[in-house]
Amino acid sequence: MFKRFVQLLMVAFAASAVAQANVLKAPDVLVKEVTEDVLTTLRTDPSIKAGDTAKTAELVETRVLPHFNFTRMTALALGKEWRATTPEQKKVLTEEFRTLLVRTYSNALTSYRNQTIDYRPFKMGAADTDVTVRTQINQPGGRPIPLDYALEKQEEGWKVYDVMVSGVSLVTNYRETFAAEIRAGGVNGLVKTLRAKNASNVPAPLPAPATATK
Repeated sequence: MFKRFVQLLMVAFAASAVAQANVLKAPDVLVKEVTEDVLTTLRTDPSIKAGDTAKTAELVETRVLPHFNFTRMTALALGKEWRATTPEQKKVLTEEFRTLLVRTYSNALTSYRNQTIDYRPFKMGAADTDVTVRTQINQPGGRPIPLDYALEKQEEGWKVYDVMVSGVSLVTNYRETFAAEIRAGGVNGLVKTLRAKNASNVPAPLPAPATATK
């Protein structure tokens, strides 16, 4: 079930290829524009519609990833363990977590099936640098799913650092799994596990939903 949530996440957020153009865009405008961009791609690209994982991975790499803050996402996923890691370990963990998410998202995108998105009313103050943009995924024959994006303002524009599906944080849903890996083999053990998963040909699923929040 949570894998489908990731699919919905990717349907609802894929970025423009040129990050520079997003600097002056409000976060809600950015989310809406890139959502419509990715919907158009998913509906019209014959390779993606046929399940081409390489093409979907390229879509994720070029249009989505420039708009995510993977360092903060990795820190959220590790929780208190992040503070105990060295700068080199932080770098490697961020790279491996990024690769894992690329594989997971790419696999989920190939299952896209005509969901639609509603954009909720959004307000922010002129000085706000951390906001939440709320949307809702409508599924044919299914219940609507709230999907919210946490974004922070950086010099190059707004960046997503977490996504909440029905109130559950996508990123911190990894926290329990990562903590168990660290308890068993330390940080280097977690790195080894992530590298093995990223090197395998098995689709990368998300862990089962937890109650963690960001």
